[in-house]
Amino acid sequence: MAFAASLAKLQAEASCPICLDYLTDPVTTECGHNFCPSCIHQRWEGLQGTIPCPVCLHHCPDRSLMKNMQLCHMSETVQQIPGMRGKRKRQEEPLCKKHHEVLTLFCEKDLELLCAQCRVSSDHQDQPLVPIEEAAASHRGMLKRNIEAKINHLEVVEMLYKNQVENTWEVKRKMEKWREELDNECKEIKCFLAIEQNEIDNNLLIEEKDIEEKLIENGRQISNHRFRVSSLLSKIKEKCLQTDEDLLTGIESIHNRYGNRETPAVFSCDLKKGTYNLPPHYLGLHKMIRMFQADLTLDPETAHPNFIMSRDKKSVTYRTPNGFPNIQDLTSYPAVLSSEGFDAGRHFWAVKITGTGECFLGVCKESFPRNTDIPPSARNGCWQFSLWIPTSGPSPIGQPKIGIFLDYELGEVSFYNLNNGSCLHGITDTFTEKLMPYFSIASSSASLIINVI
Repeated sequence: MAFAASLAKLQAEASCPICLDYLTDPVTTECGHNFCPSCIHQRWEGLQGTIPCPVCLHHCPDRSLMKNMQLCHMSETVQQIPGMRGKRKRQEEPLCKKHHEVLTLFCEKDLELLCAQCRVSSDHQDQPLVPIEEAAASHRGMLKRNIEAKINHLEVVEMLYKNQVENTWEVKRKMEKWREELDNECKEIKCFLAIEQNEIDNNLLIEEKDIEEKLIENGRQISNHRFRVSSLLSKIKEKCLQTDEDLLTGIESIHNRYGNRETPAVFSCDLKKGTYNLPPHYLGLHKMIRMFQADLTLDPETAHPNFIMSRDKKSVTYRTPNGFPNIQDLTSYPAVLSSEGFDAGRHFWAVKITGTGECFLGVCKESFPRNTDIPPSARNGCWQFSLWIPTSGPSPIGQPKIGIFLDYELGEVSFYNLNNGSCLHGITDTFTEKLMPYFSIASSSASLIINVI
């Protein structure tokens, strides 16, 4: 028994792990495994880049192989042992479970290995049967083509996962930003909102936890999908490296698996900003803002030459002219209009003012003369409110946020201090043509910035 076991071991060492026959002109890979040159080259056919060893999947950097003369002589010697030549291959060949004959055919319809006797059975008559070698080559080609598709799919999933991580952090940043805004508002009216602040913060925590759980679950789904795609890709690669019989065994499950993979959708969340209960004089103002908020942008065509306008057309700064001022600088008021105008309805917009100096806010007729030395007034179609931010000492309203409310039909323009909800000024008149939001900075206010929010 020990002698027979030694002969079997010697036979295994002298056999090619791909064709299972004795090695012919054996070559050795970098990882130390031996193959017939024709077998290893056929197995590597069509593969690009780093090439795996068919036995251990070690990444071989190139296709260079070293000829093993000693193993070649040993293989020739083993073949001379009586009764051993060809024995291993016959023992390893799979047999038909029904007829106990060698499997030589493959049914393309049922994706099943068959023997010659199966050809004449009632189950496989008139079905496309091809030799195993031909079927294996065809299906190996299909799997290789699918490898590239799965690599591209995996890259897409990787990108989705990266975007999902970025979305999670973006949600955290938005939550932190809103907490800062909420904290500032609560400090300004803390005598009214001490209890409400805790309630809002709890609501934000609940919403944040809920959204984070959904984002984490969505991220887990994408991560799992990525793992399944990666695992399937590895199995397909391994399948391509198997022998013809092993490759075709269970090939249907492989095809079914890579044909039914749906990529999870990225979870999209709509964040709801916290609401709060304010004192009675705040309620009407906040309802007004919610219902009639207008999104304004400044019109560069109407801007005074000494105005510096931001790229987003949301803010202007007065620039003191260098050298001698031109005639237009001396005979016109530094002002700019909104790109949007109103000839009906009710509308609300807000302005944040930073720096020191004097500014004028309001509305004017679309036909209001600009670039003239005529002082803006209600008589010539400009209704405005003057606001002064002192250069030293505290301002009565700090760095203000001013809200302007226009009721066109009632002929009213109201100005509110959004820092404390108080009404600063009101104008009543009759409007007969389109009105444009009006913004002006006194020429002496070089450090003042008006920002439409």
